[in-house]
Amino acid sequence: MTGCQKHNKIPFYTKIDKQNLKKIVDELGINDIINKRIGDLSGGQKQRVLLARSLIRNPKMIILDEPQTGLDINITRELYKILEKLNKEKNVTIIMATHDLDELDNIKPRIICIAKTVKYDGRFEDWKGF
Repeated sequence: MTGCQKHNKIPFYTKIDKQNLKKIVDELGINDIINKRIGDLSGGQKQRVLLARSLIRNPKMIILDEPQTGLDINITRELYKILEKLNKEKNVTIIMATHDLDELDNIKPRIICIAKTVKYDGRFEDWKGF
């Protein structure tokens, strides 16, 4: 989760980006950590900061690769709730590679299982595993 940036623009972040950041920081509940160094943050805090960064330009899609790696179960559930809210309330498409299907049971996402070829593409409820 690093976000999309326009490298040919100065300033790096526009006034609108900074206004969006304030809203996003409030929504993600990271006001207390926004000025800390990234190296001083916990895994869950880092994920929320990186998610905030990726949301600054109001993306239509977010692609995640094992976003729960290194997070405890409670922080993982919190992250998935945030992602579910983004999908339902802001219509953000979320594509996520994960092995953590147990925690996705409440969200009921569309599943695409890939192992060299597509092995399954369908509803979570119909997933039987392999």
